[in-house]
Amino acid sequence: MKSGCVRTFIAVLPCLLLLCAAQKPPSVLDPAQADADFARQGEYVADIDTAAGKMKLGVQVIALGDGKFHAVFYPGGLPGDGWDKARGREEADGMPDDPLAFKTRSWGGRIGDNAMTITDAAGKELGKAAKVFRQSPTLGAKPPQGAIVLFDGTSGEEFKPGKMDGNLLTQGQTSVRKFQSHTLHIEFLLPYEPKGRGQGRANSGVYLQGRYEVQILDSFGLAGRNNECGGIYSVADPLVNMCFPPLSWQTFDIDFTAPQFDADGKKTANARMTVRHNGVLVHDNVEIKGPTTAAPFKESPEPGPLYLQDHGHPVRFRNIWVVPK
Repeated sequence: MKSGCVRTFIAVLPCLLLLCAAQKPPSVLDPAQADADFARQGEYVADIDTAAGKMKLGVQVIALGDGKFHAVFYPGGLPGDGWDKARGREEADGMPDDPLAFKTRSWGGRIGDNAMTITDAAGKELGKAAKVFRQSPTLGAKPPQGAIVLFDGTSGEEFKPGKMDGNLLTQGQTSVRKFQSHTLHIEFLLPYEPKGRGQGRANSGVYLQGRYEVQILDSFGLAGRNNECGGIYSVADPLVNMCFPPLSWQTFDIDFTAPQFDADGKKTANARMTVRHNGVLVHDNVEIKGPTTAAPFKESPEPGPLYLQDHGHPVRFRNIWVVPK
């Protein structure tokens, strides 16, 4: 690079850095610091009267920043709690003149104070959907006898670099211990990033043996793909998208079977994984033919660590334990 170009680059570098910083959506870990939209985002459930009879309707409302919202309607109830998957889902952005109002082919809704008024396509009121706050049935699960506790909020010594935020573990950690087949329990918190989109919204991942990733992402209200929360990255979509809204504590309970190798180091059986996200089965003994995308460790007969990916988003972890098989 010529000296004149170097001087020009150095001169504009601070501006470039400021521009990059300005473009990165803000992250919030404390609900008290969230914007007004956070209180309206979330899950709603109604028992409604329709022409076909009584039914339950679930709604997920996603904050998109600057007062904009998107809503997804689920006949039968919320995902993992009654949704009739065969009937699909309907979704809509907030109305241009009223961002808190939504209209799909079959349903309408408007958010009020901790509730949503549900209407049919013609605008007839069908009932009120109350805001609900679901909790994983395995949240706070105690490590059983024989478990290895990797993190209980008191010390990060079982990880490198072992960085903590108060009594929580930060992203970007690799366990000191290494494992073959095992069961993992881990709890995680997604930051609130309403202006993020796609993979730029609370992105992290749990890598078994540092090789096989179960994706972490704020995919609340999305379709449920392999690159979304609970997906085995690049391998398998979750059976249902069980991602809760950001700033809700969530759980993965993973039963992992390590690949098998013969005495010559030739692989004789692929890795397998069963995953429960927030207590709901999302993968049932799925075969994984090799390391997933961006895995920091190559596949081998050797045991591998638990790796918690740092993708530039402040995801937090707690209550991590392993039961070797």
